[in-house]
Amino acid sequence: MSAREKASPDVSFDAEAEISPSRALVPSVMRLNERRVDEGFWPKFRRVAAKIPFAKEALSVWYCAKDDDTPLAAKGMMFAALAYFVLPVDAIPDFIAGLGYTDDAAVFTALMAIVGRNLKPKHKLAAKRDIERLRGE
Repeated sequence: MSAREKASPDVSFDAEAEISPSRALVPSVMRLNERRVDEGFWPKFRRVAAKIPFAKEALSVWYCAKDDDTPLAAKGMMFAALAYFVLPVDAIPDFIAGLGYTDDAAVFTALMAIVGRNLKPKHKLAAKRDIERLRGE
């Protein structure tokens, strides 16, 4: 048994998961991503909502990920994308003017192509309402 297997007794080890996007679906990783999102999404979102063109999509994804009716596999991918948005370490640091959020936008674009059908009108409407409120519209 490897050290990695011993360190994560609640998660069965799968060598493919090390290189696969399905790693986001491992229960302990999903819980970690969900905790990161719970702690960091709203503070960051309030700071940057006016600056990012994909704000409505990000917030729609947040509402969808929090919805009990959303399938678990979709939630795992959504929390992974939201955690990437929240974490300060990015492929392209967020503070770089003009480029900082392009990697986050690419992650959300890919996510929408994969699980976008899970976004319901109620998620989009709630996101639109909150964006308008945050931007003072």
